[in-house]
Order: sequence, then structure tokens, then C-alpha cells
Amino acid sequence: MKTFVTGGSGYIGKATISALVRHGHTVEALARTDRSADTVHALGATPVRGGLGDLDVLNRAAARAEAVIHLAQATTGAEDLAATALQDGIGGGPYLHTGGTWVYGDTAGVADETAPWNPPSIVAWRKPVEEAVLARARQGGRPVVIRPGLLYGGENRLIDLFYGTPGKEAGAVPCIGDGGNHWPLVHIDDIAELYVAALRAEPGTEYLGVGGTNPTAKDCALAVAHAVGLDGKTVSLTLDEARAQMGPIADAFALDQQFTPARAEAELGWVPAHTDPLSVLAGR
Repeated sequence: MKTFVTGGSGYIGKATISALVRHGHTVEALARTDRSADTVHALGATPVRGGLGDLDVLNRAAARAEAVIHLAQATTGAEDLAATALQDGIGGGPYLHTGGTWVYGDTAGVADETAPWNPPSIVAWRKPVEEAVLARARQGGRPVVIRPGLLYGGENRLIDLFYGTPGKEAGAVPCIGDGGNHWPLVHIDDIAELYVAALRAEPGTEYLGVGGTNPTAKDCALAVAHAVGLDGKTVSLTLDEARAQMGPIADAFALDQQFTPARAEAELGWVPAHTDPLSVLAGR
């Protein structure tokens, strides 16, 4: 299947292009810079020069494709315009849109895609965007929303944003409060396989991209401390201290979330292969 990908030179994008090529798909990928173009070309994709604001470029590339995977992230109305241009172009072909589990806020135990939304401010903008995306299913489109959990593995991790705080520089790995809140982790290679599997999903469906293990933030901190030679050395930050160091994303990392991948397993046959995130984080 000829697939157009945005965000192809990013963390999820590189893994997803590799998975698509491995499964026999032909890939074009948006590339804003020469460096991005070189990156996606090395992965086996054909670069399409432009950025999220180049709506004509997005529309034409989507119209050439049989499917679109929208991985590029933005926090302004440009995201909505890009999604619209891509969906206009792909028409009745599969359109996979990227969200995230943070939109649900705290969960009461293990939750699924039907959990109510209670997003922290940093991701509150997603709701109208995703509602507009999914509404295309009533107009003949094939939208699907993928909401990855906290990513780990490979050359980079979303949670590195958290572990890059000054606590680590002081000789200890930080956690917020007592670290008893849970994080829904997912390996980068598993989330890439979910995007490939979701190309055959039913229109209007939503999937949590989570690994099924939900360790506590404290356990993650201890694992990272082992990996960097700081065994057992963690430091507790108050939420206010974390906000001062990290900004509003601290509220997202303080969420207590547990999720199940049961829907994607049942409907798409997607089964996460990486089920021991703490060993990976610990460098074992």
C-alpha cells in the first residue's frame, strides 16, 4: 500500500517507516529540511519537501497515496488545518491520526478507550481536533485515532523529557511526589507495528497504543537510576518544583494512568512484543 507519512524523521516516524517498509508498503514522507529528507530516504521512504503549514503539499501527497499516517505533532490550529488537508486528499482511504493517552487524565484502575477525558492543559487542544477527525467517518472517510502511551526504547524516549530534569544532574533520578502514580509505557517498535496494523481498522475507531504494563513512576526512576549508575538514588520533587523545572508537561507526568491494549489485540491482532519495560529502562 502506498502510504504518506508526516513526522517521518521523528522518534515514532522512523520506527513506523521502518515497519511499513518491512511489511512491503511503499512510503512517501514529509520532510521540511535537508536533514529530514536524508533521514527518511535512508529508511526507504521517498521525501516530500514541505512542512505542516504547506497545506497544498499535504493535500497533493495524500491524494497520491492509498493511506495516510499523520504523526507530526503541533499544539496550534495548524494541526487541525493539516489534518483537514490530509483527509481531503486521501478521501476514502485510511487516515491514521496520532493522539496520546494523557487526554484521559487520571484513571481509576485499568481503563480502556471508553474512559472519560480529563486532559491536563498541555493536551486539552486535542479534543476538538480529534472530534473533527473522527467525524469524517460519517462522510465516507476512514479515520482512525491512535493514542500512544509513554514511549521507551530505541535511540530516544518521550520520558527522557522527564529524566532530563536537574534532579538527575544532582546525582539522583527524579520522581514527582512519592512516585506511586502509574505510567502506561509502550515500546517504540510495538507502537510502529500498531500503526501498520491499524491500516486495516474500521472507520471511526480509536485505539490505545499501550504495552499492557503500567509500572509506577518510582519503579521507572529506580530502573533509570540503575542504567546511569545511580542505583537506588532517586529524588522526590513536589509538583510545583517539577512545574518550575519542566513547565506544564509536569502535570502530565504526574498523572496516574493504567490502560489495557485489549481492543487493538482483539480487533487488529496486535500484541505488544515488549512486556518488560523496567529491564529496558535499566539497561539490562
